Amino acid sequence: MTNSQNLIDASDIPFEKDVQSDPYNLRFWLQYIEHKRTKENNQALILIFERAVQALPGSFKLWKKHLEFRENCLQETKYSENEREYEIVNFSYERSILYLHKMPRIWINYLSFLMKQPRITQTRRTFDRALRALAITQHNKIWKLFKEFAQNVGGITEEKIMKRYVMIYPEKIEDLIEMYKKHKQYKKAAELMIKCLNNPDFNQIVNLSEYEFWVGLADLITDYPGDMVEINADIVLREGINRYTDISGRLWTSLATFYIANERFEKARDVYEEAMEKVMTVRDFTVVFEAYTSFEENMLTGIMEDEATNSKGKENLGVIDLRMERFEDLMNRRPFLVSNVVLRQNPNLIDEWIKRIELYKGTGNEDDIVNCYEEAISTVNYKKAVGELSQIWIHYSEYYETLNRLDKARKVFERAVEKPFKTVAELAKIWCSFAEMEIRHEEFDNAEAILSRAVTPPKNVVLSQINYKDEHVSPQKRIFKSLMVWQMYVDLEESSDNVEKTKAAYDQIIHLRIATPQIIVNYAQFLRDKEYFEDAYKGKKIERTRDIFEQALTSCPSNLSQPLFIMYGKFEEEFGQSRNALEIYKRACKAVDSKFEMYKFYIAKTCELLGENSARNIYESAIETIPDEQQILLLCLDYAKMEIKLGEIDRTRALYGYASQFADPRVNHDFWSTWHTFEVNYGNEDTFKEMLRVKRTVQTKFNTDINYITAQLASQKVGKSTLDIKNFEKGTELNPLEKVVENPDEISGLDFDD
Repeated sequence: MTNSQNLIDASDIPFEKDVQSDPYNLRFWLQYIEHKRTKENNQALILIFERAVQALPGSFKLWKKHLEFRENCLQETKYSENEREYEIVNFSYERSILYLHKMPRIWINYLSFLMKQPRITQTRRTFDRALRALAITQHNKIWKLFKEFAQNVGGITEEKIMKRYVMIYPEKIEDLIEMYKKHKQYKKAAELMIKCLNNPDFNQIVNLSEYEFWVGLADLITDYPGDMVEINADIVLREGINRYTDISGRLWTSLATFYIANERFEKARDVYEEAMEKVMTVRDFTVVFEAYTSFEENMLTGIMEDEATNSKGKENLGVIDLRMERFEDLMNRRPFLVSNVVLRQNPNLIDEWIKRIELYKGTGNEDDIVNCYEEAISTVNYKKAVGELSQIWIHYSEYYETLNRLDKARKVFERAVEKPFKTVAELAKIWCSFAEMEIRHEEFDNAEAILSRAVTPPKNVVLSQINYKDEHVSPQKRIFKSLMVWQMYVDLEESSDNVEKTKAAYDQIIHLRIATPQIIVNYAQFLRDKEYFEDAYKGKKIERTRDIFEQALTSCPSNLSQPLFIMYGKFEEEFGQSRNALEIYKRACKAVDSKFEMYKFYIAKTCELLGENSARNIYESAIETIPDEQQILLLCLDYAKMEIKLGEIDRTRALYGYASQFADPRVNHDFWSTWHTFEVNYGNEDTFKEMLRVKRTVQTKFNTDINYITAQLASQKVGKSTLDIKNFEKGTELNPLEKVVENPDEISGLDFDD
């Protein structure tokens, strides 16, 4: 009691009265404690804390402050220096847990304090008590410390603790794997990884993708092959290879590296060869090939170094020669192996097959070349072909042709024309190439017979019922309507000067309703050259041609129709009537997108066929229709040139006046120079002044605020009626912009006496 009285001084009396009068009042105890903190007397403060927790043993706040204070007192004291004080604090924690065993903060502080002490068993058991005492939803707070404790302790204790942890949190299994790796227990780590990969809930327990996990397992097996004696690495890695065929390159090299590490070099070489035959992407092939070449280089280098240090005579030299030959063969096979990979991805790539054939041609082995052609033909699915299958057949026959073995080339073509193709165009190329080969060897009768076979309609069918574009009908039944074959047939007949056969061919084209305007023009030209004038201008042919042109224009978009209109018009000029041609050009001006160019063409043709007087209406229509002001300006200049040629001076001046609204003097210098020259040559002082006044007005207009100009131009366009260029007259009402000019009639520095 005497010691207790020495710890209490006069300033404590008010607080003592409060706590003695009401010992269960938490606020009184907290006030007393804060007062005591100012005295810096640890023993006195500990006494107050002990009295407080005895009075209120269930107060979390009092216990927390008490225990934190006791810990702070030992911050600068090691356990070995004052073991007794550490035990007292431990005992205080144990007392608090009797009342506050559901409070995770007390457990966490206690466990953190124990981890500073070399009491491993007590700490581990305290962790177990905490996990049993707290609700499972609060275990994650304890496990965070428990894992840290396990890592600090290591050994079998860490392994058992991590196993328990993974049982509760299976998604943390990667931590257990890393723990095994840290302890160099690679076999256990590999077995656990295999177990994870076989788990159907893999994605829920591992954060990595399956492929990344497989690669990690492969790296583990290849890095520590000595620890994997009880694991069948071949089966494990091949399982991954089978799962990821499109990204298996890394796994193949890992399997080969495993055998290399175990000094089973021939087995590693077999793995590399197998990998190059099975990988599905060029990227994987590159990975495998580079690893393979590196392996062969290392083997060759090793044996050469061995020969340099310990010469064994002919035995080592023979092995070196074998290694060198093997390495060279590997490098020579690379293009073929790459081709294999690409074709494994898609065996229907026509271009890749052609590249592969060229590779074999480089070897000069005829059997290999022919086998490659046959393999390509038998492998490619014509419906899925990327490219034209006909190219392979044509190249095949050309190969025999280069060997001057035309009999075999003909057999190739005969096989080809019977095979199915995706489109009629491909089959047409086969027939045309067949005929071209005969023509190159001056077998013109054979070429004619081949094309005649191609264009002969199939038997027992109604020609009108065969639709050239019907994909449900085989190309062999539609080939007789192929314009490509007919054009070559006609060209061949024309070159042979067989007029009757040529006429019959043209007539059949027209009968089959596959003739184009150009075909009709060519037929008419042919008949005229052969002086069959009556046939050349036969009415039915001209009407048929007109029908073809009209059908073409009906479905042709406006941005592509201009050449068709011009061709139609030229046909009418040559075989029909000029009036019809001009009507076609007039239609074109309204239909095509590039109206400016079409109007210029129409005007030129009108001047050529009817004279320049007839072009006035077209010029006026063009100026009204074309939206681009600069194009209107160019048309007005052309119109003015024509009027000058016709001697219409007043009309020309009116045209210049109208066009001036589109000509900015700062930009369109040519226009004002042309008008200036015109007035000098044909005008007088008044007209020249008027030209200058208009120029200043236009200059002012283009210098004015753009919003005002836009509004004025819009109002002019709305109020403007159909343009009447025949009676251009100067307006009597002044433009508002003209009022800013002080003296528009003033001309300085000009002399008209000359």
